[in-house]
Amino acid sequence: MPYRTVKLAKENSVATLTLNRPEVHNAMNNEMNQELKTALEEIKSDSTICVLIVTGAGDKAFSAGRDLKEYSGSKTTPIEVWAGRIGARGIDSVAGMPVPAIAAINGYAIGGGLELALACDIRIASENATFALMEIRRGFFPGGGATWRLAPLVGKGWAMEMILSGEPIDARTAERIGLVNRVVPPGELMKTARALAEKIAGWSPAAVQLAKQAVNQAGAAQEASGFNIGVALRALAETNEDRIAATRAFVEKDRPRNP
Repeated sequence: MPYRTVKLAKENSVATLTLNRPEVHNAMNNEMNQELKTALEEIKSDSTICVLIVTGAGDKAFSAGRDLKEYSGSKTTPIEVWAGRIGARGIDSVAGMPVPAIAAINGYAIGGGLELALACDIRIASENATFALMEIRRGFFPGGGATWRLAPLVGKGWAMEMILSGEPIDARTAERIGLVNRVVPPGELMKTARALAEKIAGWSPAAVQLAKQAVNQAGAAQEASGFNIGVALRALAETNEDRIAATRAFVEKDRPRNP
């Protein structure tokens, strides 16, 4: 099917899914979230696909996360937010893919963009990549997986620092702490991701998928618990007045003022 906000290409048993809103650093709006899920279902239903690569269009951003211009005017109850996230799953759809997913991270991976990368099984970053979870600056906290996927990768201390400070880290720091598997020059990013994907695709598809399940099974209960708790607490944070004021202030390029 035709897509507007993502691109899907298939070659040699490898699917490449590209977030395609480069004019806004591939920020994820409602349309992109829906198309992302549809494209993932298309990949799952294609038995010829053995590996997935996820990347962003252009060289400036993997994804800057949620489209705050679309988000700034939203005001819902905690129950509505909770129900929507439980039903949608969103980024979690990538983690649920039966085939291995490789994130090829070019430029900014911010907020939900970083959480999308965390939902992948392997992360390869360009030297110009930047990683941050800035939600705390907007009056809420990450709700797409960072609160339960980041600490097992980088340790509790780094996870806490990234989530609570909102400060970015560069690609070399991300590699050092285990957030990404490797860092390569910008011009080598897709070539490196593609070479790894084709190597994996060359093995038995059944063995690869079962191996992925075996590795993931060890933390399955903790991840399920993290998802349920994280979604519920995020629903509370997302509907507080601080979040609404801070998000609108960001969109308006201003800071919220105390009454």
